[in-house]
Amino acid sequence: MLRKQSLSVKVSILFGITLLAVLGIATVPAIAQEQSYHHFADQRTVLGIPNFWNVVSNIPFLIVGAMGINGVIRKNRLTLLPEILPVYLAFFLGIFLIGIGSGYYHLWPSNETLVFDRLAMAVAFMAFFTIIISEFISEKAGKRLSLPLLLVGLFSVGYWYITESKGEGDLRLYALVQFLPMLLIPLILLLFSPRFSHIALIWAALVAYLMSKIAEMTDEILYLSLAGVSGHSLKHLFSALSAYLFFLALKKRVPIKNF
Repeated sequence: MLRKQSLSVKVSILFGITLLAVLGIATVPAIAQEQSYHHFADQRTVLGIPNFWNVVSNIPFLIVGAMGINGVIRKNRLTLLPEILPVYLAFFLGIFLIGIGSGYYHLWPSNETLVFDRLAMAVAFMAFFTIIISEFISEKAGKRLSLPLLLVGLFSVGYWYITESKGEGDLRLYALVQFLPMLLIPLILLLFSPRFSHIALIWAALVAYLMSKIAEMTDEILYLSLAGVSGHSLKHLFSALSAYLFFLALKKRVPIKNF
């Protein structure tokens, strides 16, 4: 009984934060995509490829995504929850598609090409969030939420793009999809007991993702101070590292008996 009450309280905390975030974002005016977003510090053309380093720095996404897809298909290579195998597959497929979508976007940066990058990211974000819910809170809840969360993620990108094309761009829902899980996931790791070992690798993956956001925000500063290595290229490398660390966790971990 006490354990059920404790679980209920923890879930209520997460639900409360989610509700506050949704209500908070609803009170903010619509956020359009600034065109300056497409102007990256490193715009060098190499071997005839424009924005070369921002393009090729996406290759690690293809590698990690392919490794993960192969690992999920060959179930004996990774430690996975059988009930949500499609979600693991969706995560690594999303990572692989980020490599394609982001590479395509950086060849010709615009809202029209950015939509492909963001669709892939939405799949990866929502799949990873679902995996964490399943592994730490409830496998059944994660399975039930997997499709709705994925659809919300895809809708958020579609909604942004449609409103942007009408001159009324609204990024609020996409911002919620991207950043709310990054707030809730550390809380879930802290509040709930792990089902598997090697949780430190998941924390490391979160830190790597945080580093990617810092690199993204300091694109030009890093480009000027690191002899031509831009923050946005580093963002791609840190993000791919984050996905790889999660893959490594799936590969190394074992079930915890007293879960």
